[in-house]
Amino acid sequence: MKLIYETHATTVDNENGVATGWLPGELSARGRDEARELGRRRGDVDVVFSSDLRRAVQTVELAGLAAPHFQDWRLRECDYGEFNGVSRDLRVPPAQHVERPFPGGQSYNDVVELTRSFLADVKRWYDDQVVLVVAHSANQWALEHLLGSRKPMGELIVASFNWQPGWEYEL
Repeated sequence: MKLIYETHATTVDNENGVATGWLPGELSARGRDEARELGRRRGDVDVVFSSDLRRAVQTVELAGLAAPHFQDWRLRECDYGEFNGVSRDLRVPPAQHVERPFPGGQSYNDVVELTRSFLADVKRWYDDQVVLVVAHSANQWALEHLLGSRKPMGELIVASFNWQPGWEYEL
């Protein structure tokens, strides 16, 4: 199975430096253009899975892909608990939450385990197909940890996040 991972398009919160976490989020004007570009780039996939958070769903909807689209809560961003919707500058440093959950939320290792569960299911159902996943930065780190570089999560989350037009993995 070929898995293509794309982050959701740019949100108003991204532009304002807000850590959205489990809040829905809304694409900005720039993000809506990026979502349409994703559709032009990824028209050849067999199936699309996204987080059920609004910003990821909106990205897929605006992409206008012909493939079936399924939402999966296991693809949500890390739940920052009390820090959902807070300025990134005020949020507790993420490296402290690889194993220890954010107050009232999750740890990054929780995201890894949810991603591992998702991968097992999607591999069973869509083997030999091209699967597009649209989700969040924590999910990309989890995929990179599980399938890509296999670096420790603590190392991945402190490195700067360099957007690119998708990451590809083989399962």
